[in-house]
Amino acid sequence: RNPMVYAVFSTAGSVFKGSAVCVYSMADIRNVFNGPFAHKHGHNYQWTAYTGKIPYPRPGTCPGGTFTPGLRSTKEFSDEAVNFIRNHPLMHHPVYPIHKRPLVVRSGVDYRFTTITVDQVDAVDGRYEVFFLGTDRGTVQKVIVLPKDPTTMEELTLEEVEVFRSPSPVKTMRISAKRQQLYVSSDAGLTQVSLHRCGVYGKACSDCCLARDPYCAWDGENCAPFTQATKRRSRRQDVKHGDPLRQCRGFNAKVEKRLKETVQFGVEGSSTFLECVPRSPQATVKWLYQKEGRRKVLNRDREVLKTPQGILLKALTHSDAGLYHCLATENNFKHTLARVSLRILDRDIAVALTVPDEDEEELNKRHQKPQLQNPPHQLHPAAAPPANSALPLEPEMRLIHQYCQSYWEQLTTAGQAEEQQVKRTSRRHTEGQEPSGG
Repeated sequence: RNPMVYAVFSTAGSVFKGSAVCVYSMADIRNVFNGPFAHKHGHNYQWTAYTGKIPYPRPGTCPGGTFTPGLRSTKEFSDEAVNFIRNHPLMHHPVYPIHKRPLVVRSGVDYRFTTITVDQVDAVDGRYEVFFLGTDRGTVQKVIVLPKDPTTMEELTLEEVEVFRSPSPVKTMRISAKRQQLYVSSDAGLTQVSLHRCGVYGKACSDCCLARDPYCAWDGENCAPFTQATKRRSRRQDVKHGDPLRQCRGFNAKVEKRLKETVQFGVEGSSTFLECVPRSPQATVKWLYQKEGRRKVLNRDREVLKTPQGILLKALTHSDAGLYHCLATENNFKHTLARVSLRILDRDIAVALTVPDEDEEELNKRHQKPQLQNPPHQLHPAAAPPANSALPLEPEMRLIHQYCQSYWEQLTTAGQAEEQQVKRTSRRHTEGQEPSGG
């Protein structure tokens, strides 16, 4: 037998944080431990290979094994063997990882790897090793390593999940192949996470293909867990290359047509945030601005703050109104993630419509007194609106009404979804199914 040994290495200091994952062959480890011991030789104490006599039993062998059947414990080792072990604690040859380089490297980050567990996953184009890496900030990273060319490897982070409410270093992890769950422990407690969350990649064939998750495949309608029983005609998966142009031919145009345009409002002089989060960590996002039929790349760095979750438009003006396209690119495949129609409300009108109720009551009282003292057909000068007051115009009122209506519709939809979720949860509990640990 020649099993593989996976190991996590991390820096010890606080100035520089870094981690690495290496894999070793047990055959290489055996060869090194069966080789020469390291020995300090000469007045400079240089490390050289020890060529002298090695005591019996050979240091490193287990008591009661093939070569030491008469020994039951290391306490029965001779004084010669114990002294040799003290003077020669190292082997002369190092144990190199496979390919003589680490599989995963993290440097210049604010976390360290603490533990690792590996799952063997069968996909359409072969078997893959999926690494689950625990960190000292209480998250679990799901990583695969693929051959990019004959000499280099490509590391892909599929997702990172926060498994604890408060950050707590992950201590141990165990995989249950039967339940398809990952059990994670820390000082905060024990929880479980599903090995695959195919639904987060979306329903589009291209998104499922670009995810390159060996657990997931597109089944013709959704990104679902991959099984050998899935029909081959509708099954789409490409872990090695992640090429939706080849795998999802004929389905990409349908996704673009289904993408709905959302309307968002902003107030002149204030800021607004346009959200767009790519489903794949490997995707690069670019924003396009369209007005009067023309689309151009949004490159206003002074007025726009770009974040991984979207863009923040600062100090809005009426010229910022238009259609914004969020375009993602990965593996030379481009697709639109979001279309946002931004409409700008006049600042004076927005301020006038948000006057506190107390001020409105005082104005009404002040205006009502002169109206009672004068005939109905006359209006006291104090009751007349100021010449420079900003009264809402009809188009602006329609925009504000549309904004309020869409806002309440979102609240109503969210409330109904939450109520349905509570009902489903109560039904599961009634049927006696155990909830997930947390």
